[in-house]
Amino acid sequence: MIQYKGVLVLGALIGAGVAVLLAPDKGSVTRDKLKKEGKEVKDQIVNDFNEVKEDVSKAAKSGKDKFKEDLKEFASKTSYKTEQAITFLEKQLAILKEKNKTLQQPS
Repeated sequence: MIQYKGVLVLGALIGAGVAVLLAPDKGSVTRDKLKKEGKEVKDQIVNDFNEVKEDVSKAAKSGKDKFKEDLKEFASKTSYKTEQAITFLEKQLAILKEKNKTLQQPS
């Protein structure tokens, strides 16, 4: 999309240059036309830039929101897996305590 806009702007500039070279008008009239066309091209470039900037901003925000969502999901999954690991370790610890009791001799 950006490339096409650049091509259009370049085409407009080339067209304006050719028009000036082939124009039968006086210099002052030609200069006025050039100013007008230059302003139009500048306005179009500014509009195109603002549009691209807005598109990039939307994409960045969307990416940021997606990242936050993915991070939240990852934290949830990690917490669940951590809980499973703790439960497993607690069971193993209980088994070890029972084995250790059998090894203790009354004093």
